[in-house]
Amino acid sequence: MNIELPPGGILLGLGSDLIEIDRIKGVLDRQGERFLDRVFTDEERAYCMSMKFPHKHLAARFAAKEAVSKAFTTGIGAELGWKSISVYHGSRHEPLVRLDEQGQALLRHVGGTNVILTLSHSDTAAMAVAAVVKAV
Repeated sequence: MNIELPPGGILLGLGSDLIEIDRIKGVLDRQGERFLDRVFTDEERAYCMSMKFPHKHLAARFAAKEAVSKAFTTGIGAELGWKSISVYHGSRHEPLVRLDEQGQALLRHVGGTNVILTLSHSDTAAMAVAAVVKAV
């Protein structure tokens, strides 16, 4: 078996978020492109909007951004923007985090080397747990 776990190490920060999918669907219905443009990267939008129920996948990514920002203890704001965090899939379809320059700078500032992420959703809720780690 050729399975590798993401780089582990010293846990520097842990964050989680849980969101009702209807909340994201409501914002999407009301704000449409404005919401998508403000919160999601092109990569995330392309993936989510190709799915049968895009709001479920958007909700999971929204939760991921919140969880990552909580792992950094900054929240979404001046230090870390919505689009600073992008969720994509690895070779086994596992969720991975891509940080923009601002996010990479924050990761270096806190002494981290990687962000580990897990996502889940049901018909009604989406959740994410993120960890900022430092390789040893």
